[in-house]
Amino acid sequence: MTKYLCMTCGYLYDEEKGAAPDVPAGTPFDKIPDTWVCPMCGASKKFFSKRG
Repeated sequence: MTKYLCMTCGYLYDEEKGAAPDVPAGTPFDKIPDTWVCPMCGASKKFFSKRG
């Protein structure tokens, strides 16, 4: 599965792991609601860059 890097703080969203407790494991990044923000710094989805 694909990973996405927060360009603000370096947090790595891994689709395989999700982002507990809000995003379950296996959730594709494009299926996360647009209102979701980085759990580390609060940056919006537009600040994430696809990795791998």
